[in-house]
Amino acid sequence: MRDSLESAGTLLRYMPDMTAWRRHLHRHPELSFREERTAAWIADRLREIGCDEVRTGVGGTGVVAVIRGAKPGPVVALRADIDALPIQDEKDVPYRSTVPGVMHACGHDAHTAALLGVAAHYAASRDGLTGERRLLFQPAEEVTPGGALGMIGDGALDGVSAIYGVHLWTPLPFGTIASAPGPVMAAENEFFVEIRGKGGHGGMPHEAVDAIAAGAAFVQAVQTIVSRSVNPLEPAVVTIGSFQAGTAPNIVADTCRLSGTVRTFDASVRDRVQERLRVIADAVCRQFGAEYSLDWRDGYPPVVNDEREAERFFAVARRLFGGDAVQRIRPLMAGEDFAYYLKRVPGCFMFVGAGNEDCGAVYPHHHPRFDIDERAMLSAARLLTAMADDYAGETASAV
Repeated sequence: MRDSLESAGTLLRYMPDMTAWRRHLHRHPELSFREERTAAWIADRLREIGCDEVRTGVGGTGVVAVIRGAKPGPVVALRADIDALPIQDEKDVPYRSTVPGVMHACGHDAHTAALLGVAAHYAASRDGLTGERRLLFQPAEEVTPGGALGMIGDGALDGVSAIYGVHLWTPLPFGTIASAPGPVMAAENEFFVEIRGKGGHGGMPHEAVDAIAAGAAFVQAVQTIVSRSVNPLEPAVVTIGSFQAGTAPNIVADTCRLSGTVRTFDASVRDRVQERLRVIADAVCRQFGAEYSLDWRDGYPPVVNDEREAERFFAVARRLFGGDAVQRIRPLMAGEDFAYYLKRVPGCFMFVGAGNEDCGAVYPHHHPRFDIDERAMLSAARLLTAMADDYAGETASAV
């Protein structure tokens, strides 16, 4: 691996650019699968930086940049996600979102800015670069089926030997770096339930079938799935995220629509939860005289880090940041479609601490006031380049 101080110094030069890039993206967010202006803006920056290739329209609105080194070596991919969330930005900052109801509430703007910094670093130092760096700016991480599969289908991983990605993570304080071998993020599935009753007058409920009452009973019964139908030693989460029903105070609702998410690491646990959801929906609707439909949608598989690449992470991160800064993270029940890349090539998904009370970075991801300590972008860029360079140097030495 090239000297870490040299890498930090070069990347530090791009910190003002990364900050400006991140704030531009934060002001102009776009939702999943709709990132047309975002992708065009990213492609323009990559061309200005001087990448050898810039491909657009990859997997829909994805962008792929290629930088080739002067020395032969492997193709190493680095990935950032570019989409935002349907949340109203409630922060009082100059870079607050200008798009009503849409904001970068998960750090994807900073992931993109950090990877642009990596592109600038490599473009300026390609004479000393071993192999090829392929930078993936991926759309639609926030919404299943996600953007990773489309990127893969359009050849983003063709010829790639290893891949690395980072998530700026506010639950970890700035200065902390974390990952782990094996499973680090859960499989994610979604379900959608429609309960159909019989509408009627609010003052004569005995002549109707109350879909709200049935829906409420369903929600209550679902809370027992994890506590009573799943092995206590197996991680699982079942969350009802939306409940929509009714039109007026004096009308018995004829329809109730619910949606939720299921998070697991083991396929048998996932199947057990799905079975219990159907049994509960059927039993509740029979009790109330209602009908139902349940739509189950398979989402992302678990994020499973390659054992050897996780070992590389701990060695590289300790050299860069010091042993006290590096942690082994416990598995998270959040999901990530980076999982699809790791199912095809070895790699590691890593977490960079971005929380800091002094700058207001104290809110959880997907919160209306979410923000980060922007210094974490430099840490992320350093980690990504160091991991890629370490892999490429090791592989070239072995040839």
